[in-house]
Amino acid sequence: MKSTGTAQRLQERRLRAMALLEQGHSQADVARLLGVTQGAVSHWKKAHGQGGQDALLARQYTGRPTKLSGKQGEKLVKLLKQGPCRHGWATALWTLPRVAALIERHFGVAYDQSGVWHVLRRLGWSCQKPVRRAREQNEAAVVQWRQRDWHRIKKRAS
Repeated sequence: MKSTGTAQRLQERRLRAMALLEQGHSQADVARLLGVTQGAVSHWKKAHGQGGQDALLARQYTGRPTKLSGKQGEKLVKLLKQGPCRHGWATALWTLPRVAALIERHFGVAYDQSGVWHVLRRLGWSCQKPVRRAREQNEAAVVQWRQRDWHRIKKRAS
């Protein structure tokens, strides 16, 4: 199970464990005091023995490099803002397969749907469902129609 907390806090916990071990506490005591397993303390002690204090420091994990550069990401945002209809789709709704096709068409980079989702998140876009009512809808007229006409129509139907 992955530990929770910031990298800095986890690092502090590992260093605290080594300090407690050096003060003469047993691995079981350290584990109980810090709320971790004895296996974790044993692992930290072994790493400390092999690599010193540096082995317990937090590391930056960058992950796989992105396929799109920063400038390509900016251009993608501009293309997305133009809307799907401008790029040949019949409806004004972006879907992950459509965005993947757009990226491949303009940048020559293939993404699967989960990869497209990560690209969109990195660019600040989120998943949104279209509102299921007309944008031009007059709320006051709808309320008036429900009060005046709906009951009459409903009675006739039954």
